[in-house]
Amino acid sequence: MKHLPADNLPMTRRNFVGSLGALMAATGAASSVPLPVAAPARITVQKVASNFEREPLNPYRFKGSAITEAWQTVAYLEDESGTGKVGLGTQNILWSDAKVFEQHSESGGNALMYALSERALQLLKGRSFTNPVQLLDDLFPDVLAYGKTVTGNPNLRKTFALNALVPVDNAAWLLYAHRNGLKTFDAMVPETYRKGLSHRHDKVASIPSFSVGTPVERIKQAADEGYFIMKLKTGSAGTQAEMLEKDIAFLTALHKAIGHYETPHTKSGKIPYYFDANGRYEKKETLLRFLDHARKIGALEQIAVVEEPFAEENEVYVGDVGVRIAADESAHTVEDAARRIEQGYGAIALKAIAKTLSMTMKIAQLASEKNIPCFCADLTVNPILQDWNKAVAARLAPFPGMSLGLQETNGHQYYKNWNTMLSYHPRAGARWTKTVKGVYQTDADFYAESGGIFEPSGHYQALVTSDRT
Repeated sequence: MKHLPADNLPMTRRNFVGSLGALMAATGAASSVPLPVAAPARITVQKVASNFEREPLNPYRFKGSAITEAWQTVAYLEDESGTGKVGLGTQNILWSDAKVFEQHSESGGNALMYALSERALQLLKGRSFTNPVQLLDDLFPDVLAYGKTVTGNPNLRKTFALNALVPVDNAAWLLYAHRNGLKTFDAMVPETYRKGLSHRHDKVASIPSFSVGTPVERIKQAADEGYFIMKLKTGSAGTQAEMLEKDIAFLTALHKAIGHYETPHTKSGKIPYYFDANGRYEKKETLLRFLDHARKIGALEQIAVVEEPFAEENEVYVGDVGVRIAADESAHTVEDAARRIEQGYGAIALKAIAKTLSMTMKIAQLASEKNIPCFCADLTVNPILQDWNKAVAARLAPFPGMSLGLQETNGHQYYKNWNTMLSYHPRAGARWTKTVKGVYQTDADFYAESGGIFEPSGHYQALVTSDRT
């Protein structure tokens, strides 16, 4: 007989178990007679496949460079029963390891990351698992080691391997949910990680991202459209002195243009500033000069967060700079996140769509235990992956000073074929997929349908299953 989790037991047996539990509690017998707990299904991967699509971008400038395309990767896992699931990923080489990006052509860097995804799939062939989180833990060291070999970089950043593992991890979660009769995202999250994902926001902020050099007039236009928090890339190109001069000029113009705007989504009533320097600041003193200028012009109190001002290897303490500093790419793993928290980082940018859902669950749980606020950052992903990220953002504790979840979503700004990509979403047009006055409405339907992530996308499905049917 196939065992199912308690939430998915047939109604008659579920009622019986609930009645039995109540009876035992009333009679004091609960401690001596434990309720039966069904073991998760053991899943053996019999077939694997992968593919990718190249999606052109309007140039997205950060880290002193720019990306002009994003590969959409597709991973297929089929178990011993013939059930197959498709997981999606979006690659970003510049974000995950700028050195790999610099040392290869853009297509060459993408090909290297895709090789890691394929490597993971080949390692999975014939392998059994019961828990996707443990599966990721098992795969990660081998995939990272392989990545160091194929890139010729012994110091390859862990995010490069995690980014490559996203489609594989997503396919594993979908297969796990199917085999265990789990119909919703909430049911799929293991008990160990539910505290970190326990909120239910009815709105999630939709955060656009503006690359270095974006005219302030364009940012003001977004604010006029209802966007109340925007990711603003700093760390301008040039020497440190040139960078600081440009960043200060940008801050001055920005604050003059929108500093007086009001929003109902913050306790202060003012628009918050979210800056991301992508590791461009080499010294703490340089950042302090930027913040001193913010204080002089009256903008400091509106800085909600500054993300990754320093390079990963810079372990300077940041808990005393006067604003909340967030870790993003440097918080590769839960161990890295713990170290950043010790260094005074007061927020973590979660990327379920870049560091895998499995690793994100662990980091969110740690952050919850340490009372560190989180928000979801984008990787310029496709519309379906946006809803994987939204599933996390809607369940995070409110960010300080605000009353809703936060999610960066910039695909509509940079993909040249965004409207076509929207049509690949199995729930295209659903209310929760649309930004209205700067927010997503994450209503009851969003939670009931888990943002559509359990439904197959015919477009992406065909990329890996057309020759298997």
